[in-house]
Amino acid sequence: MVSGKDRSERIPWDEYWMNIVHDVAKRSTCLRRQIGALVVKNDIIISTGYNGAPRGFPHCLDAGCRRDQLHIASGERHEECVGVHAEQNALLQSGRDAEDATLYVNAFPCKICAKLIINARIRRVVISGEYSDKEGLDYLNKAGIKLTFL
Repeated sequence: MVSGKDRSERIPWDEYWMNIVHDVAKRSTCLRRQIGALVVKNDIIISTGYNGAPRGFPHCLDAGCRRDQLHIASGERHEECVGVHAEQNALLQSGRDAEDATLYVNAFPCKICAKLIINARIRRVVISGEYSDKEGLDYLNKAGIKLTFL
């Protein structure tokens, strides 16, 4: 072995994928929260996503946060945010390959993302971190999607 570590010391898959999610989140251009997402199927990364402005739009890092300017609390009035959520970006990139896959994300999916996760036929969502809008978790539970919290 190169590292000298016993093979039993390897980190579990969920931890491995979540470590990648945390690195993906570092690309976020959101001033409030840095969220990353990863779609994995058969132990292969299908896609990644992070939250930020749509292609061609000014990033919040440069233009400021509209939600902060309007004094909107976290988890409320999602339509006032120009950003695309990490889960949305990961699902867009994965297309139909998301079916029966696992989505890893470092926050609770909001109710909008939960509906997209359900329709993409994701079978499992692994979550580290929290989010003020917990209604998305109810949607995922109601759809029978397995939730794992790290």
